[in-house]
Amino acid sequence: MDDSNNMTSTKHEQIVKYIQALEIGTKISVRAIAKKLQISEGTVYKAFKDAEASGLVSTKERIGTVRIDRKRRNTVDQLTFGEVAQIVEGRLFGGASGLKKPLHKFVIGAMELDAMLRYIDGGSLLIVGNRVSAHRCALEQGAGVLITGGFEPGPEMISLADELSLPILSSRHDTFTVASMINRAMYDRLIKRKIMLIEDIVTFSRPANVLRTGDRIADFHKLSRENGYSRFPVIDDRGRVAGMMTSKDAAGSDDEAAVDKVMTRHPITAAPNITVTSAAHTMAAEGIDLLPIVDHHRKLLGVITRREVLDAMRFAGKQPELGETFEDLMWAGFMQSEENGTEDVSVSYKGAITPQMSGALGMASEGLLSTLMSLAARRMIRETGKRDFLLESMTVYFVRPVQIDSEITITPKALELSRKFSKLEIEIVDKQGLAAKAMLTAQMIDPY
Repeated sequence: MDDSNNMTSTKHEQIVKYIQALEIGTKISVRAIAKKLQISEGTVYKAFKDAEASGLVSTKERIGTVRIDRKRRNTVDQLTFGEVAQIVEGRLFGGASGLKKPLHKFVIGAMELDAMLRYIDGGSLLIVGNRVSAHRCALEQGAGVLITGGFEPGPEMISLADELSLPILSSRHDTFTVASMINRAMYDRLIKRKIMLIEDIVTFSRPANVLRTGDRIADFHKLSRENGYSRFPVIDDRGRVAGMMTSKDAAGSDDEAAVDKVMTRHPITAAPNITVTSAAHTMAAEGIDLLPIVDHHRKLLGVITRREVLDAMRFAGKQPELGETFEDLMWAGFMQSEENGTEDVSVSYKGAITPQMSGALGMASEGLLSTLMSLAARRMIRETGKRDFLLESMTVYFVRPVQIDSEITITPKALELSRKFSKLEIEIVDKQGLAAKAMLTAQMIDPY
């Protein structure tokens, strides 16, 4: 059994190395590689899935599997014409070879042709109805064309699109709808760029300091002296994380004892596509300073320290906002009050309940009021302590409904505030008095 598994592992690595050696853009198939390397198609298929997860290849419908260059997630933020086609449920008529081209902007063709041409350039997309002259001008200017209302282009325009490698699409939706769909997709990408993942900050090519299952306690002490850490992943002969070895595990053990006899088995690990904030929460909650990053086979990709996580959060916190989330929109009308009450109150925030904040019964939405209290608490902690928190629990009491257009004041007050823990009381008051109250407990982090 073990010999068979080792052979499969060797073949798997052979396939991955073969794929890595291919030129970017090379089209590949399971059958072709299986035949060339004399390996079963099942083994090649499994290796393809791993290669796709690692960003070595990409598989698209009607295109097949292609060798790609793994890019940093935060640099891939422009939509392609092909992605636009999927978003608007569009049908491609011509210019298929241009689907991979990036979209720089879109132009709505609701103007005279001469005026329209001032806005159209290479990499743009003209969204227009059944205006053949506009279709031709856009293609000649280097722009793609999206025809709305379900209209279809004629043979001449399809031929021109193919010649220029510029997509010409048709969507059954109207111009306003498709423009809104594309704008939402572009906006979402701006927001995602702000969200930092583990894969954005871990250098997977950098070898991690590890122990192997055959190492001794003496090897642990030596590694600890060399780099100053007291926690290391223990990997097996396939590179999978079998355990974690810490100074606590080693305490009282003979130097010749095997690490796999005393190590902590089934350790906490993380995938590369989780958020940095999630990793910070895990490390703080479990009291660990080093977290192994693994693939779906638990093979070690790298490690990340708590300091690296906090540095990344500090960097992300200083970046400019790249798009408004729902929380940003909720908080937009609130400002810090200059009239703070008692001395133990850090700060208050005032704003109005707008019609968009209403719930099913025409009053302020209870969920929105809860969110506003959480946002006020976070803003207070950031402004007074230059810190942030991860919410653990929040109990909300609604005293009475809040009318639309009401002016409210949100006052968070710290009951307990330490380096690791916080407990806050938050109140919402309108002209009639107390409307809602919450008790919030949170785990403190230090991203700033």
